[in-house]
Amino acid sequence: MRLALALAALLVQASPVWAWEPPGQVLAELTRGQTYVEVRPDPDGASGLIRAGVEIAAAPEVVWAVLTDCDLAPRMAPSLKSCRVLERDPAGRWDIREQIARPGLMPRFRSIVRSDFDPPRRLRFKRTDGDLKILEGEWRLIPLRGGRATRVVYENRAASPYAVPGALARLALRRDVLMAMGALKRESLARAAPAG
Repeated sequence: MRLALALAALLVQASPVWAWEPPGQVLAELTRGQTYVEVRPDPDGASGLIRAGVEIAAAPEVVWAVLTDCDLAPRMAPSLKSCRVLERDPAGRWDIREQIARPGLMPRFRSIVRSDFDPPRRLRFKRTDGDLKILEGEWRLIPLRGGRATRVVYENRAASPYAVPGALARLALRRDVLMAMGALKRESLARAAPAG
């Protein structure tokens, strides 16, 4: 019985938080080159749920390199001021990062995040310390067109350490995520472009 409980606990920990699959209407938007961003209150009321997607004409390996580049991260996400790797698995399966953010007119906040890697397909992240009450989610990279393009699917559950009116917070998050997805696309396309 103890073994069964231990295995069940491992399966729960190893499973994705939500594993959101974009519905047909969203997939159609992505195929047309649009970026999709949805920000809404989480059903439990304690946090916000962010879902986003974009298709990029670059191989998953190229998008992965951009996505996991901590030095590049502050240029990709408007509210992120710094990113520093604190600890790294020698085999490259995970890292722990300190991120300092200052969204809009709010005070800055610090997050310590553990990211687990399944390159170049999935990056799962979860808050381990810092100011945010909740921060957990994942990035999924789905190869398209024989691996020459990538569908990026992002899902995040987050709760601010500060009291912010819900509608204002959702508006700011939507803008930031839309800008970050655009930056991910631009940088990935620039790296995928042939030299010359």
